[in-house]
Amino acid sequence: MIAYPQINPDIVKFTLLGFPLQIRWYGLFYVLSFVLGYIFYRQNLKFRKIVLPKEQYEGLIFSLMLGVIIGGRLGYVIFYNLLYYLHHPLEIFAVWSGGMSFHGGALGVIIAGAIFLKKNKLNFWKMADPMMPLVAIGLGLGRLGNFINGELYGRVTNVPWAMIFPESDGQPRHPTQLYEFFLEGVVLALISQYVYRKTKIAGMGFWAFIGSYGIFRIFIEFFRQPDEIDLYRHGLFLGFITVGMLLSFLMVVAAAVGIWYLYKKNSVKHPE
Repeated sequence: MIAYPQINPDIVKFTLLGFPLQIRWYGLFYVLSFVLGYIFYRQNLKFRKIVLPKEQYEGLIFSLMLGVIIGGRLGYVIFYNLLYYLHHPLEIFAVWSGGMSFHGGALGVIIAGAIFLKKNKLNFWKMADPMMPLVAIGLGLGRLGNFINGELYGRVTNVPWAMIFPESDGQPRHPTQLYEFFLEGVVLALISQYVYRKTKIAGMGFWAFIGSYGIFRIFIEFFRQPDEIDLYRHGLFLGFITVGMLLSFLMVVAAAVGIWYLYKKNSVKHPE
């Protein structure tokens, strides 16, 4: 067993005008992911010789930021803890304390991005592909924040690298946040960047990300402690499927259909 590093989730706590405020690692990692996205998204666009005016570029980044924050929080509220937040509605806005859903964030980003791109007459697939490696990096940083918060830990285990998390029942558990950091952050970023660089079919990088994430997440769900969801017994849908598994399976199906459609569309344009 490995000792869990006791890292204070709060970087700093202070009071302003009588209101207690805090800066947490979780929130800092989100800010860092947005900064990295702002810097490196332009570099990925240049690879395909796509140049956006500064105002348009910043407008797109801002729309995606709103999409991931609003979608991620609402996804967590709706998919994982709806009854609790119905009784504590003001806590919906406490994003800095943790509680973000990737599936909700993904929907938020897709919807916000699609609206902005349609309004500005930009191709969704061509703009989405270069963004996906950066989404993976942001996702990986978010999982590090989960690890520091001591949340989203795994099931009880006796593997040598098991940890006892401060908010758990005192039993050694899988550090699934680190599994997700590696697979959904590092590996997925490399896959997304490789596909983007190697294929000329617009949209392939987007669907490769969606499908790969779904596969990785389903795998990790076998080790991750199911979320306690009031609507389902022991956090399981139908008694044996976690909500994360179900949502991720839908992502894999959608990716398979999307990739098939892109190949079919490309083969009609370029029969050779």
